[in-house]
Amino acid sequence: MFWIDTHAHLYSEEFNTDRKEMIARALSMGVEKLFLPNIDEDSIPGMLDLEKEYPENCFPMMGIHPCYVKPDYEPQLAMVRELLAQRKFWAVGEIGLDFYWDKTNVPQQYEAFRAQLKMAREHHLPVAIHSRESTRECINEVKALQDGNLSGVFHCFSGTLEEAQEIIDLGFHLGIGGVVTFKKAGLDKIVEAIDLQHIVLETDAPYLAPVPYRGKRNESSYIPLIGEKVADVKNLKIEDVAAITSSNARKLFKML
Repeated sequence: MFWIDTHAHLYSEEFNTDRKEMIARALSMGVEKLFLPNIDEDSIPGMLDLEKEYPENCFPMMGIHPCYVKPDYEPQLAMVRELLAQRKFWAVGEIGLDFYWDKTNVPQQYEAFRAQLKMAREHHLPVAIHSRESTRECINEVKALQDGNLSGVFHCFSGTLEEAQEIIDLGFHLGIGGVVTFKKAGLDKIVEAIDLQHIVLETDAPYLAPVPYRGKRNESSYIPLIGEKVADVKNLKIEDVAAITSSNARKLFKML
């Protein structure tokens, strides 16, 4: 089976002691394409080093995570704009809004999100959207700028079924990860209700490991565990889940 992890921070320091072994485990499990969302200025070198070492497996995005948007965010946006003009990235991300940790820079988060959505539209790239405690607000921002040239994924989707349908109607995918395996999360009910054509799989490694590794470090080799849960919820063969979600990801990132 062939799998794609559409969102994994494999450059993270949590993998400093065994990064090669961790990637080898993913490849051995058939997780052959690994998409790397950027966080801020400091994460770029490690991300691009992985691309250089694993050109057939690791695919970088470019963007500023909402939790890392600074009060003086214009230089950050200028850097993203310059890098997108210089070389190929597979998406603009990880971008969005986060109202969970700290709301100090919410106005700056909005401005940075809107600016990066416009960059994605300009470069015809999909976006990876972070929407923690802000699903409704992120939908509204996408809706305001959707002219038919925006596509992407609501990474680690955690909204309602109604919000899921709005996202699908906007032409976006839902990123489903380890949370679908959590008993009380309720994400399985949403996955059950929507067509698999609108879903891509992700780990968000090193965060949000699926059962039975919940609470431990996540890694890309766990994608089949997420796929297994989706297959169970939707009463499908795991081979079909692998094929359909991987096809969805290839189309999303224009790899076909």
